[in-house]
Amino acid sequence: REKPPENCCMAPWSLLSNPPSADYRPYPATTTTPLDLARRAAAAFLFLLMSLSLAPGGASASRAPHPNAAAAAASAGNTRTTRPIVTGTSVLGIRYKDGVMLAADTLCSYGSMAKYKDARRLERVNPKTLIGGGGEYSDFQAIVELLRRNALEDKCTADSLYEEDGAEECAREVWNYLRAVMYNRRNKMNPLWNDLLVAGYGQNPDGTTGEPFLGSVDKIGTTFEDDVIATGFGAYLATPLLREKWRADLEEGEARALLEDCLRGLFYRDC
Repeated sequence: REKPPENCCMAPWSLLSNPPSADYRPYPATTTTPLDLARRAAAAFLFLLMSLSLAPGGASASRAPHPNAAAAAASAGNTRTTRPIVTGTSVLGIRYKDGVMLAADTLCSYGSMAKYKDARRLERVNPKTLIGGGGEYSDFQAIVELLRRNALEDKCTADSLYEEDGAEECAREVWNYLRAVMYNRRNKMNPLWNDLLVAGYGQNPDGTTGEPFLGSVDKIGTTFEDDVIATGFGAYLATPLLREKWRADLEEGEARALLEDCLRGLFYRDC
């Protein structure tokens, strides 16, 4: 029996269950076994697969993602109001001799369908202020809730729970507050989709009730005040009629009749 080479890989005989036979020849260290060949082939295959997936125009580029996939993924997690869903339309306001008056229909539409026919779009905020809104109805409800919560907080944090009504916010203060709220939401790219009319009475420096007030706030925070204001489709149909028949000494009954005529025309064309 020949002596094995010095560089051979042979296990000690004491670790073998059976001693080697006379024709036993261990593999030298430089000899490639079938197991090594299989491992090298697997490594080469993995390297080729990775190179194809990373190369431009390779396996990963052969199937481009759908162009709307990113937009769909973004919209799936979007909780902002990107467009109005349930909407109300025209709100009319007029300032007459001793007061101010608002009028609106009670219809809310779901797209082109007249879905809700008893939606209240005129709300009393405090004893001095009335608010009316067109546009997204849920946003209008959120605004009314915000104003009422502020009024309750002012009432609870006042020096006395029995203060006079002069401690309430006047209509002009609510109007200015809504301007800041709408402009803030617009800057966050998450606007409240409403056109609001604020009506009520101002407040004199001595705390007494001031003159009647009528102002408008839109969804981007633009404000203005006037004697007659209309939102929605009424801005096109009712505003010319209101401006034509308005005068400074208008009585309450005349103002009511004028608003009824304008709403009748809007009912035929807008509801």
